[in-house]
Amino acid sequence: MSQSRRRVARVGAVGVFVAASIALAAAPAAAHVGVTPSVTTANAYTVLTFGVPHGCDASATTKVSIKMPDQIVSVTPTVNPNWTVEKVTTALTPPVTDSHGNEITQRVSEVVYTAKTPLPSDLRDSFELSLKLPDAAGETLVFPTVQTCEQGEAAWVEVAAEGQDADALDYPAPKFTLTAPAENADGAVQPAAQQVSQNSDESGSGGTGVVGWIALVLGALGLVSGGLALARTRKAA
Repeated sequence: MSQSRRRVARVGAVGVFVAASIALAAAPAAAHVGVTPSVTTANAYTVLTFGVPHGCDASATTKVSIKMPDQIVSVTPTVNPNWTVEKVTTALTPPVTDSHGNEITQRVSEVVYTAKTPLPSDLRDSFELSLKLPDAAGETLVFPTVQTCEQGEAAWVEVAAEGQDADALDYPAPKFTLTAPAENADGAVQPAAQQVSQNSDESGSGGTGVVGWIALVLGALGLVSGGLALARTRKAA
């Protein structure tokens, strides 16, 4: 191989290597069961998407149990045709009154999805829950989630203690922080329509985000650079 062609090969290889390195760096973020809220504004309605990106090692997933924070009263799960869904309720003591004046004596404490056919370990799925967020801006909501598999389970229930690095947790619980409503210039409160993903993957997006796009762009630039260098070499010849 001539020196010019070796230079072309090196240019293309560098672009591919950089893209692969960035993609691998993003992979751990997609490994956890996470939650993505459509809205994080306190006292607003939201849809939470819980992503299950893999099984328990090489074992297929058979059930996913999602516990609700104590502040959540009512939950409406979205139907997933591959799973049956059950709402587990707990008595409220004392009862609470909803916005329509109705007395609520029970709250949804857990939502359980059971697979009709086990989800293979190399495939992902997601679950959507519609609910109203508590009026507590700045508070972090935690959703301990247990993933049961044909062999073993993964308990995504760990919460970092004060001063502990959350990234050091092996099985962090899905969570996100409530935000305050935005204010207009005149001081009037305006509901925010903010989408935030924490511990996700993903939430559930399969790990494709800003970092993934950067990797693709860098890879493309490497290929373009290699092509231009090859064209110049042929023209010089």
